[in-house]
Amino acid sequence: MASDPKVHKFEEVAQHNKTKDCWLIISGKVYDVTPFMDDHPGGDEVLLSATGKDATNDFEDVGHSDSARDMMEKYYIGEVDASTVPLKRTYIPPQQAPYNPDKTPEFLIKILQFLVPLLILGLAFAVRHFTKKE
Repeated sequence: MASDPKVHKFEEVAQHNKTKDCWLIISGKVYDVTPFMDDHPGGDEVLLSATGKDATNDFEDVGHSDSARDMMEKYYIGEVDASTVPLKRTYIPPQQAPYNPDKTPEFLIKILQFLVPLLILGLAFAVRHFTKKE
């Protein structure tokens, strides 16, 4: 690693989010992983999904080996300016449909899905029975 690492702004790092130009932020350090895109065991999609944010949790959750951590050193290009990193986003759950306790339409559909085939089968037997010549 360099004795005086280059400091990159978060916005600059976030712009490098393509297969041919991919930078990641892991533990406050910036890595240019572009040459590693084709060789990454999880595929380039995994690396691309970690761009534009602090990828430390993504990296740690996978449980990388010591050799993978050692390999990172050759992709190190500097530090990220911590003051430019946005605060973590709070999770906003998706909107859910209101609770429908009687579920009338769903219940009616389920009954019809059961009764209509039985009605058709009964009608077929009735037609067969009355049109059969003895």
